[in-house]
Amino acid sequence: MRTRVKICCISSEEELRIAVDAGADIVGLVGPMPSGPGVIDNETIRRLARLAPPAVSSMLLTSRTSSQKVINHWSTVLTNAIQLVDAIPIEAYKTIRDTLPWIQLVQVIHVQDASAIEQALAIAPHVNAILLDSGRPNQSVKELGGTGRTHNWDISREIRERVNTPIFLAGGLNPDNVRAAIERVRPYGVDVCSGLRTDGKLDGEKVRAFIGVVSRW
Repeated sequence: MRTRVKICCISSEEELRIAVDAGADIVGLVGPMPSGPGVIDNETIRRLARLAPPAVSSMLLTSRTSSQKVINHWSTVLTNAIQLVDAIPIEAYKTIRDTLPWIQLVQVIHVQDASAIEQALAIAPHVNAILLDSGRPNQSVKELGGTGRTHNWDISREIRERVNTPIFLAGGLNPDNVRAAIERVRPYGVDVCSGLRTDGKLDGEKVRAFIGVVSRW
């Protein structure tokens, strides 16, 4: 089964077109965050989600940490999926699922050390997928994605081997290192934001190069 591609931080119709035309499977639409790139307002997220073709999933990135706030955020944008970039209480997953049973739910785990393995094992039964990223959620100003940093792919590989839930790999990926990342981790999908940008804008050549590499897997 081929490796899926999520292009994140989509901020305009032009960036959406670039990602879709290149063959992205998922587009990430970033809501309010304490730090990081790609933040757009809810009206823009809703508009871009509506413009995404049926074969391309639209994913809201939300930093909300309670079930009701996550549900309320989604209800303003109506994407196909929700990516939780921060930790939420374990009981919140059931509330979200019961309220939005048709929505794909993806939890981000920031791989700072081996403790990420136990986090993944605990969360995996409650979500459709886990996304392994390189943020630092414990800093005074939380980093919840878009850092451009890689993390220890050996930990990510162990998580992928130990959980049955699909794994997306994120964090510092680009056309030059994505092949090595896939070979090391063998994820279900890869996720990229800053690694495909030039002067802050999505670069079509980089997107095509990235997806060209991934499409061989």
